Amino acid sequence: MTKSFTKIRKRAGNIASYVLLATLGVLWVLPICYLIYTAFRVTPSTGIINSLFPSNLKLGIGNFTRLFKDTDFGQWLINTLIVSVSSCALTTLFILMVSYALSRMRFRLRKPIMNVLLVLGMFPGFMSMIAVYFILKAMGLTDSLLALVLVYSGSAALSYYICKGFFDTIPRAMEEACILDGASQPIVFLKIILPLAKPIIVYTVLTSFISPWCDFIFVNTIISDRAKYTVSLGLYKMINAEKNSFNDNFTVFCAGAFVVGGIIVTLFMSMQRYYVEGVTSGAVKG
Repeated sequence: MTKSFTKIRKRAGNIASYVLLATLGVLWVLPICYLIYTAFRVTPSTGIINSLFPSNLKLGIGNFTRLFKDTDFGQWLINTLIVSVSSCALTTLFILMVSYALSRMRFRLRKPIMNVLLVLGMFPGFMSMIAVYFILKAMGLTDSLLALVLVYSGSAALSYYICKGFFDTIPRAMEEACILDGASQPIVFLKIILPLAKPIIVYTVLTSFISPWCDFIFVNTIISDRAKYTVSLGLYKMINAEKNSFNDNFTVFCAGAFVVGGIIVTLFMSMQRYYVEGVTSGAVKG
């Protein structure tokens, strides 16, 4: 009787868990489905959908045509790509160098430096937004894509911990053998460590690319020149340009969001295997 009751209770708990997870999954997917549906919706009234399936509903690429023809979305996309790729390259370089140094070298202030970097990384970046703006303004770098690259890559070293954890899993004996054969430390890093660190490099590249690609706060603070807009700021300005812009341009906004999100999803799915491997391999104590 006790075993039967325990079995029933366990099954009921599993069913309740599955129902809850399914409900949360549906609630998470619904906004995405709504965005995609709205992006391809073409009707004489191009505003917000008051009825999900109106009688005059048509699906097509009209919103994407308006997006690229009536706005500067192409230029916004190029600006965002320049900033994201540049920031990604610098950030990945900084993280790899700092992580490798903290993983392999032993010096007096090593642990205090690691603790300070870890604590500073817990604070959100926008807390320094005002100070960063005035520094860039004093240097004459506002309204430039270079300013965004510097802002996004300047704090790269604060994200060292996962990459360092991965380097800690690589046996030191391999490096020592190469050094005994006459290889220098930079050669060991370039020829031995980096080829073995492909998963963590892919993870670092993805995380470093996504942040500037989706950022809005710093762009809105630093950039005011329309020619330098990124996609997030450009779409925001488009949908809030005039009193009725939100209703008139909502479907175009969804088309832009679909393009921006589609690029990230494609990039992530193509490198998902390495991303997961990099996260799990770097989640060790070092």
